[in-house]
Amino acid sequence: MDSTASAGGRILLVLGDQLSERLSVLASGDQSCDRVLMVEAREEGTYVPHHRKKIAFILSAMRHFRDRLRAAGWQVDYVSLDDPENTGTIIGEIGRALARHGLRQAAATRPGEWRLLSALQAANVSLLEDDRFLCSHATFDRWAEGRKQLRMEYFYRDMRRSTGLLMDDEVPAGGKWNFDHDNRKPPRGGLQTPAPTRFQPDQITTDVLALVDAWFPDHFGDLTPFWFAVTAADAEQSVADFIAQRLPQFGDYQDAMQRDTPFMFHAVIGLYLNVGLLDPLQVCRQVERAYADGKVAINAAEGFIRQVIGWREFVRGIYWRFMPEYIDRNALDHHRPLPDFYWHGKTDMACLADCIGQTKREAYAHHIQRLMVTGNFAMLAAVEPRQVHAWYLAVYADAYEWVEAPNTLGMSQFADGGVLASKPYAASGNYINRMSNYCRDCRYNVKQRTGPEACPFNFLYWDFLARHRDRLAVNPRVAQIYRSWDRFEADHQVEIRAQAAQFLDDLGNA
Repeated sequence: MDSTASAGGRILLVLGDQLSERLSVLASGDQSCDRVLMVEAREEGTYVPHHRKKIAFILSAMRHFRDRLRAAGWQVDYVSLDDPENTGTIIGEIGRALARHGLRQAAATRPGEWRLLSALQAANVSLLEDDRFLCSHATFDRWAEGRKQLRMEYFYRDMRRSTGLLMDDEVPAGGKWNFDHDNRKPPRGGLQTPAPTRFQPDQITTDVLALVDAWFPDHFGDLTPFWFAVTAADAEQSVADFIAQRLPQFGDYQDAMQRDTPFMFHAVIGLYLNVGLLDPLQVCRQVERAYADGKVAINAAEGFIRQVIGWREFVRGIYWRFMPEYIDRNALDHHRPLPDFYWHGKTDMACLADCIGQTKREAYAHHIQRLMVTGNFAMLAAVEPRQVHAWYLAVYADAYEWVEAPNTLGMSQFADGGVLASKPYAASGNYINRMSNYCRDCRYNVKQRTGPEACPFNFLYWDFLARHRDRLAVNPRVAQIYRSWDRFEADHQVEIRAQAAQFLDDLGNA
């Protein structure tokens, strides 16, 4: 029995997405008697078939954080994936740690998934609030209470006021709250985009890569080349490089897509923020300083900050306010299975092939690729929302349920019926053609609505609108589109719907 037993110590659980030294459970701890527990649990890697690069990133970042905690004076019990005594679950390892040290109490910072929260509560683990976020659950609930609609824009303005980011006293910098209208330039003529900072794997990461290769051989995604940052210092270097090299053009081309250019001018730091290697407010202050110093335009700085203190905090509030039933919402009554090509990327649709292919290689796609290509297609094809959710949760290195589920179920699939978004983000091939170069070499013709060469996004888009007319035609943001549909000849409407039906039947039989 360890000496911590007589000292009345506790087991302090640190999860793989809580790699911050200012974590609330660590702040509550006593290094003289408490022990930190970190667990590589097989269950956490398999409840959905997580991308192999995602698993490797988390495990390597955990091992580096373990060493940092030990250097700071903490006693750390670290249970590796291949430990023969490992039970394979976090709850099982809490029980083993309590018994091993003769302790009775375990504590943790609240996890980011309802699944794990329920398990920790059932195991009588004492839970502390996760104060790494800028808006607490209580603050969000107070903001949401009594509102007929929960819209990110108004939440975002309050977050700007509370943080003071991009504010001149009570006035937003630049005279407007939102410069999204300036962030929609297409990649005409091609763009030269600096790649995100790449880091060579050290020995810890190399060992992890071998472990993941052995334990998850059949999971989705390429394991190598592996170049993610796995320490706070390297993550901070990624931020500095983004601000210097890509932020100046990020605003203009935030929504642009370009074939074989997975990162465009995006930061690619969501995975670092979401595991705790970066502090969101500190990152936003750096971006704000770049604007104040005249290094970037207001639309770039505001567009980035809106993603962090607006969308990121807002979707977390939505998730916890509406769980656990939120995950099963299916307002459009969609029930088709997820097409197999979402797992292998073999499709004649160039946009989907490119986005899924890069997801397989990089465990990454930027927000427009997720929303307007893979997400848009799944909604138009009436795929069951929970299957879409499980895919997004599995394949992206930055995906944790608190942030992924509302973005997928609410914004991408409109499965929550309008809690998150005021209208479905449905679009024909015209949007993809306008914002990318995908259509240029595609086997389909983006200008055609029907026929053997017609872009599937076109006939699926109009079929989607026809199917859901009773629900969507009353929406003032969608009503104008139905007037366009009504101007089509009746025979053309029938042709569109027949081709959509045949395409979906063929998709299901593929």
